[in-house]
Amino acid sequence: MINNATFADQLLAWFDHHGRNHLPWQKNRNGYRVWVSEIMLQQTQVTTVIPYFERFVGRFPTAKDLAHAPIDEVLSLWTGLGYYSRARNLHHSAITIAEQHKGQVPKDLESLMALKGIGRSTAGAIISQAYNQQGIILDGNVKRLLTRLYAIEGWPGQSQIDKQLWGIATDLTPNQRNADYTQAIMDIGATVCRPKQPLCVACPMQNHCQALAQDKVATIPTPKPKKDIPHKNISVLLLKNKHGQTCLEQRPSKGIWGGLWSLPEFANLKALQTQLALDGLPTQTRPLAPIKHAFSHYKLTIEPHLLVLDKMPQKISENSKSQWYDNQQIHTIGLATPIKKLLEKTP
Repeated sequence: MINNATFADQLLAWFDHHGRNHLPWQKNRNGYRVWVSEIMLQQTQVTTVIPYFERFVGRFPTAKDLAHAPIDEVLSLWTGLGYYSRARNLHHSAITIAEQHKGQVPKDLESLMALKGIGRSTAGAIISQAYNQQGIILDGNVKRLLTRLYAIEGWPGQSQIDKQLWGIATDLTPNQRNADYTQAIMDIGATVCRPKQPLCVACPMQNHCQALAQDKVATIPTPKPKKDIPHKNISVLLLKNKHGQTCLEQRPSKGIWGGLWSLPEFANLKALQTQLALDGLPTQTRPLAPIKHAFSHYKLTIEPHLLVLDKMPQKISENSKSQWYDNQQIHTIGLATPIKKLLEKTP
């Protein structure tokens, strides 16, 4: 079994030749840029994050800029990145940073973890990447690397295994070259010790990897026990007025697409038509092609129904949760991705 010092030395030697050193958040590195990147990188690949990160920090270059921005603008720049609670938490924490930390992202673990959306691993990544302090991380890439290195079987999400992995990660983390080490252990997990078709022949740890020695690389880490993924159907109303504007409703802050704008949603077409009748509107709509969308825990089929009005309905115009938006405005607000695509292709 590899000892702690050898692990760090070999990993850093690999990083010096093969690591990623030119990511946009590594330029002009500071607490804010690292924090934003770490939140975006949660459950999202680097290649996907890069253009979103550049647009986001281009518009909000500091925590104070983000704190003073309307949440709609923040969500509009997040549209397509998914897991929108990350954006809401980022905005909420930026306000806290502006009010309680003079606009500077904290440098200590406890203060970072007190901010919404920052857990133990993310806080460790921030203090090591931004402030070059010793920070312990245990994201998905690191968990995969460590479970294979030590041939740890069982789903890593179990509390006992998670505790074991935190202990290993803590023991292995050196107290020098902190930023490089954190990037290195994430990089090797993402580019070499991949979930599928890992490049074991290119791994500096191949002579120490117990999973490789036991021919268990393909089965470690143990996947999360599968559950049946439910399927849900909804109907949405694509309501347009004679000016070409579309009626949108802002969703509750919690839940799927929290805080985003979307089309009025109904359990089915009958419920949609019943509401139209109650509002004194025509009930004859034109069905559009269904849209399929997958979340992590269920699959969704959206059935859009188009209705174009000759005059502005009074009830909708008085509804504080509903607003009329034209085609140019939909690019300035946070929209659920499938809804935005529908609006873009529907004249």
